[in-house]
Amino acid sequence: MSTSGPGRCPDCRQRARRVHSSHQRHLAERPLGSRRVLVRLRVRRYFCDRRSCARKTFAEQVDGLTERRRRSSVGLKTWLQSIATELGGRAGERLCRQLRLTAGRTRLLGLLEAPPVPTRAPRVLGVDDFAFRKGRTYGTVLVDAEAGRVVDLLPDRTAETLAAWLKDHPGAEIICRDRATAYTRAIKEAAPNAQEIADRWHLLQNLSAAVEKTCHQHRACLRKNAEEEAGDKPPEPPTLELPPPELPRTQIIERTRHRYQDIHQLLDKGWTISAIARRLNLDRQTVRRFRDTDLDQLLASARDRRPNGVLEPFKAYLNARFTETQGQVSGVRLFHEIRERGYRGSRQVVRKHLAALRAGTAEPVRADIPSPRKITSWIMLPRDKLTDSQEERLLGVRLACPDITRACDLARAFAELVRHQRGFLLMQWIRQAEQDAPKPLQSFAGSLRQDLDAVTAGLTLPWSSGVVEGHVNRIKTLKRAMYGRASFKLLRTRVLTQP
Repeated sequence: MSTSGPGRCPDCRQRARRVHSSHQRHLAERPLGSRRVLVRLRVRRYFCDRRSCARKTFAEQVDGLTERRRRSSVGLKTWLQSIATELGGRAGERLCRQLRLTAGRTRLLGLLEAPPVPTRAPRVLGVDDFAFRKGRTYGTVLVDAEAGRVVDLLPDRTAETLAAWLKDHPGAEIICRDRATAYTRAIKEAAPNAQEIADRWHLLQNLSAAVEKTCHQHRACLRKNAEEEAGDKPPEPPTLELPPPELPRTQIIERTRHRYQDIHQLLDKGWTISAIARRLNLDRQTVRRFRDTDLDQLLASARDRRPNGVLEPFKAYLNARFTETQGQVSGVRLFHEIRERGYRGSRQVVRKHLAALRAGTAEPVRADIPSPRKITSWIMLPRDKLTDSQEERLLGVRLACPDITRACDLARAFAELVRHQRGFLLMQWIRQAEQDAPKPLQSFAGSLRQDLDAVTAGLTLPWSSGVVEGHVNRIKTLKRAMYGRASFKLLRTRVLTQP
């Protein structure tokens, strides 16, 4: 039985003088060893004698043990809240069974409460988006860059939502963001005096995309140079005469053709990128890429992504062996032979290629040239991290194409500006790029000029969105743990309650 003094009314805080009655409560407590613990407690009900108070009676509460309308102790509730915060519903329920705690997933999630958002924004605010469903729906995460904690989550990534939040929570002096134009509009509208900082990692990502697009546009130079070098070499064993080059009628190539036609038909009718994306159920970046890229370049990229691309380095050997044996070699034997030479694909791909050789429909062996993505990775890596073979192959690419050489020089110069934070040299780099750079890098330089203040600040000040990207990865982990079925409210609560 409770032995504490008379309690206070929960509404008017008046100390009680008269006892109304008493009753018994049963409280689940934290287990002792392997045994469940049940607390039987007799508590008193008091009269509230203040006439102005609407409450006539109230039950006393024992500090540190009981709460109103709860059948578990305060200590057990704290345990369950910690489990729900770290593990969520189903995983928390499984752990509770191991700890001999009676708690289902619904009860665990019901214990979570999102902490209140401060009325003022932090001095240094980080803003970035995260995907509810990649390529379709996105949200916005706001992070205190100095404290390294999440301030709030927003249900979308529109300029209107962020602007409304910044107006309701003033105080941000520095805002770190990526290159998204929606965030720029929101900041200029709701926090015009804040210093915008373009994130350095996103700048390098945009530069890498421009370099890769340049390499895509000049693949013909690399292929021509590779074929010329192959023609200067001594003759190799006779190979099979194959039909003229023609793109195979694969599913991904046909889909690329149809998608290109659909997008350009709608563009000719005056449709906007957003409207086309909604009509064809595509991401806006995909629509923009099909709008700005030639069909031949898209088809070449689709051909590189097809499943039997792993067989490409070994096709010359397979064709030579097929010719030597006059087609009397088995696919299993050829599979084991190229397996010893480093092939890591499946046996079925080898059989399909052998069947195409016998039918006379095999695709000709293309020159061995590095992919645009691989060339871009060599260019973006610091020089001291390149191996001798990578350095040699990159030198061959530079000798084959002057435009890629210029893109490489400019990309490395800009990367040095970013890594050493030399913002005072940014305008000089932009002028050089706009003067004689390939078109993708000229477009990149133009985007830097439009966002000049934020980019200069990003290359000068120490702040960045690195801490924000870390929290985006944590949100991804929570989403996977919740199996994608949770609501935005629950996701926001779990993100804000976790330290």
